[in-house]
Amino acid sequence: MTYVSEKESECADSPPAATGFEGVNWKAFVLSGVPLLIFVVVSLIDESAMSAAVSTAFSWSAAVFGAYWQILLLATFFIGLGVAASPVSRARIGNTLDTDMSTFRWVSVIMCTLLAGGGVFWSAAEPIAHVVNPPPLFGDTSGFSTAVHALAYSFMHWGFLAWAILASLTGIVLSHLHYDRGLPLLPRTLLYPVFGDAVMRGWFGAVIDAVCVLAVAAGTIGPVGFLGLQVGYGLQTLFGIPNVFFTQILVVAGITAVYVLSAMLGIRRGIENLSRFNVLLGLSLMAFIVVFGPTAFIFNAYVQGLGTYIQQFLPMATYRGDPSWLGNWTIFFWGWFLGYGPLMAIFVAKISRGRTVRQMVLAVSVLAPMVTTFWFTVLGGTGVAYELAAPGSISNAFEGFNLPAALMAITQTLPLGFLISILFLVLTTVFVATTGDSMSYTISIVMTANEEPPIAVRIFWGIAMGTMAAILITLGSGGVSALQSFIVVTAVPVSLVLLPSLWNGPQMAWRMAREQGLVADAAEPVKNRG
Repeated sequence: MTYVSEKESECADSPPAATGFEGVNWKAFVLSGVPLLIFVVVSLIDESAMSAAVSTAFSWSAAVFGAYWQILLLATFFIGLGVAASPVSRARIGNTLDTDMSTFRWVSVIMCTLLAGGGVFWSAAEPIAHVVNPPPLFGDTSGFSTAVHALAYSFMHWGFLAWAILASLTGIVLSHLHYDRGLPLLPRTLLYPVFGDAVMRGWFGAVIDAVCVLAVAAGTIGPVGFLGLQVGYGLQTLFGIPNVFFTQILVVAGITAVYVLSAMLGIRRGIENLSRFNVLLGLSLMAFIVVFGPTAFIFNAYVQGLGTYIQQFLPMATYRGDPSWLGNWTIFFWGWFLGYGPLMAIFVAKISRGRTVRQMVLAVSVLAPMVTTFWFTVLGGTGVAYELAAPGSISNAFEGFNLPAALMAITQTLPLGFLISILFLVLTTVFVATTGDSMSYTISIVMTANEEPPIAVRIFWGIAMGTMAAILITLGSGGVSALQSFIVVTAVPVSLVLLPSLWNGPQMAWRMAREQGLVADAAEPVKNRG
């Protein structure tokens, strides 16, 4: 069966647009852009009313869908591991041995796309938060045990489950349907095995695409706006530059210019190189802290924290005892990562051509989480070590849930603290840029059903997200926080889009392997393949 897109059926003789907005799916564009615009406008008119409405919707989403999300992430992770361990995992994405980039750059792009600035500020702040207010599952502890439990829960929120939902099973489904069946890289394609052609045309498919774009746009605007507030605080702390609206706007404008330029240059010249630089800087800073920070504490805490994470994996993943705590932590993070799911899967499928199914699943579900958990131990564990040695040294700065203050308190305690603090601000900024460029690029793919979307569309979405972030920070942290809660609300429909991948992922992996001669039907011999 050969799929012909709605756009192609209307304009079959015209090549895909390289510039301008000729190829845009205006239905999806309007359905995703208008709600974001309404959110920003209403926030400006009456921030308290918008915050109250979002808070109510957030609480409802967490209460009704929280348990479902916990099971969905667990099932995705374990089913993905099952596929990776099976013979069908030798199937190659796109049925080719040729890859588009080196393995190091491939993993770098994947990691930088998700972690964003949260991978820096949350890695510093979350372990301290769990030391100050221990997770209810473990209760009050003291000393090293407190550090272990704090890290274990940080691992839960940023580890295997968070990564697996992004592009393991969904990546398999999109890879097969796109490369082997000719369907476009769109969120609606995830539902093609369920609804067939009905979801690929008209308003049904446009609504699916729009909801997924809305979630990821909100998930990107939030960190960009939050970055303005965070870097503004850092500049004031380090250089005495007033942390005022003008400073914050300059930060947002600068980061927007960087990721828009990167998205314009494309994956090879822009996104890939920026991600590589960021990973090298991150590895250098991590090595510095390991050598000159509390080295023994870092390794001891990581080993025991990882052991506790694995031992208590199911109890932590399924904990339902304290709804308020869950809403502030586990369900909040699950909603955030779910919102990124479909577009992250599109992006990973786009850059994974030539990789095996096993490589893709393990890179996303195992390798990236292991690196992330060690990173959290190096930065957050260092903060915990300082806090245990001198109570209040980090927690006093963190008081009021001040994420950038926690980071600055940790980095300034290290040798060469002033320089290290500056480098961490650079790292955070580039992390946000690597998310902004990849998501601007991927949103443009969805808007145009074109793997090489027009540059004008990439520019538009990049600038639009930066502009909305700038508008929201006029409201201070309240507007950005409301948007971050709104992300969880948008995850409700997105999580339903991801659900069929639980059974479609293994089926698509099997079909890929069978078509590539790696497994056989009943009376069909298996071909040898290198």
